[in-house]
Amino acid sequence: QVKLVESGGGQVQPGGSLRLSCAASGFTFSSYVMSWYRQAPGKERELVAQISSAGGASSVADSVKGRFTISRDNAKDTVYLQMNSLKREDTAVYYCNARLSLRNYWGQGTQVTVSS
Repeated sequence: QVKLVESGGGQVQPGGSLRLSCAASGFTFSSYVMSWYRQAPGKERELVAQISSAGGASSVADSVKGRFTISRDNAKDTVYLQMNSLKREDTAVYYCNARLSLRNYWGQGTQVTVSS
């Protein structure tokens, strides 16, 4: 059974940091491109960051460049999103995604709220 379980969300003040984790099981994690998406209320889901299967290549959206970093540990079947200098506009539900060819898996999401 495929599972992607996100954790690490919560409420933080502007300028603060959070580290999201996504633990995977039920598939060959090291073969999949992993991504973080987010969806704010009333907005479409958007790609935040992506990392290649081996971890050698990654990218982040322009809106979070210089503040967010994606990484993965294939030995632990886990992908991370380090979020620094958080802004109110980063408030959203953050989703973990695994993709390989036509296989596409989603986690249930974790809420991140940036508020004073």
